[in-house]
Amino acid sequence: MISLDLAVNAIVSGLLLGGFYAAVTVGVTISFGMLDIVNIAHPAFIMLGSFVAYIVNSNFGIDPILIGVVMAPLFFLVGMAAYQIYFYAFEQRGEESIQGLAFFFGLLFVGEVTLILVFGVDYRFVEAPYIGPSLHFGFVDLPLRMLIPCLVSLVMLAVLQLFLGRTFIGRAILAVSQDRLALQLMAANPTRVKRIAFGISIATASVAGALLIIIQPVEPSIGRDYIGRIFAICVLGGMTSFPGMLAGAMLIGIVESITATFYGPSWAPAVAFGFLLLTLAVRPAGILGR
Repeated sequence: MISLDLAVNAIVSGLLLGGFYAAVTVGVTISFGMLDIVNIAHPAFIMLGSFVAYIVNSNFGIDPILIGVVMAPLFFLVGMAAYQIYFYAFEQRGEESIQGLAFFFGLLFVGEVTLILVFGVDYRFVEAPYIGPSLHFGFVDLPLRMLIPCLVSLVMLAVLQLFLGRTFIGRAILAVSQDRLALQLMAANPTRVKRIAFGISIATASVAGALLIIIQPVEPSIGRDYIGRIFAICVLGGMTSFPGMLAGAMLIGIVESITATFYGPSWAPAVAFGFLLLTLAVRPAGILGR
């Protein structure tokens, strides 16, 4: 018989995990969903964010979330530079499909190998007051190391949603993948808009990396575990929709948490991707896709 206590805690844990998944997926929702750029190197930037948080936290004791936010502008510039190389080398020549994918695979590989050479394969962690304690409401436990990242993720999504919906650049980002000609008629340069959007997508990796190292210790190759999951959540949510992506992340988190609780962690990824396939069979455009 399934315990009610375990079931409720599994669902709550899944919601918190889903909130974190939203943070690591939002960058891909921008680059892949809105810009049609298959940036499989995004987990490498997330790992870079984790190790930057580790370095600063271990040396100066600064809160890892604050580190992620402060470093976001630097990641934004790195993202803009990466897109500029991608544009001149591939997109401008119409070779953004296979060759562009190889470019980002190379970034993923180089990033991972560089982190291994610098930090080795040992797991690294950060210290913060909220890593360890939990809130208790009856039989429901809320670990702060999961709750805080979930709340930060929701705030980041809300800020990005407001930016996209209330600013000219934001609306241009939403339009750039749909009608480049109409965007040019609005006196907006599609290449410049995509460069800014890609920079924003990489900037989110700074915060996501800080949240990741709060939730669990990290080592350089752990980012590969998130490649399939990130793109699955993006597709499940409807590609371009932040609310849909959040709903998809929450659903995947709940499915993984319930499966891990009652059937073992090894089953969680398989069941989660099975849920993805079932959902897409019923609704091919995703949860909130058009």
